[in-house]
Amino acid sequence: MKTSLNISAMILSTLLLSYTPHQLGKKEVSSEVSVAAKSSIKWKSTDIALGDIVQNRPITIEFELTNEGETPVIISNVQASCGCTSTNYPKTPLLPGESSKITAVYNAAAKGVFKKQVTVFLSNMEVPVTLSFTGTVI
Repeated sequence: MKTSLNISAMILSTLLLSYTPHQLGKKEVSSEVSVAAKSSIKWKSTDIALGDIVQNRPITIEFELTNEGETPVIISNVQASCGCTSTNYPKTPLLPGESSKITAVYNAAAKGVFKKQVTVFLSNMEVPVTLSFTGTVI
């Protein structure tokens, strides 16, 4: 008897979970979609080739961005992929039409080819943006 009740409960649960909210008479409303649709960041470049750089001499890389959307965007965090790179970014909201820069300072300790990344977390995007710079340390 317990087994047939358990099986019935599992079948009922499966049937209920298989229906979409629309089929159950509910409407899905997502305010995130409308916010993301109105916010748009345009990058001058997300990949910068530096060419040859000198070992143990810090170099500053600037990534330019513009808010082409209708709502302010906040850069909530910027993370470098290694300890040899430090970052700086605006802490105030980037208003519609405004441009700004994220800077990365790279201090190469080892000679050779490199590719480094900076991850940018924006208030209007669920997935962060990855910026990169490449070159050769001589």
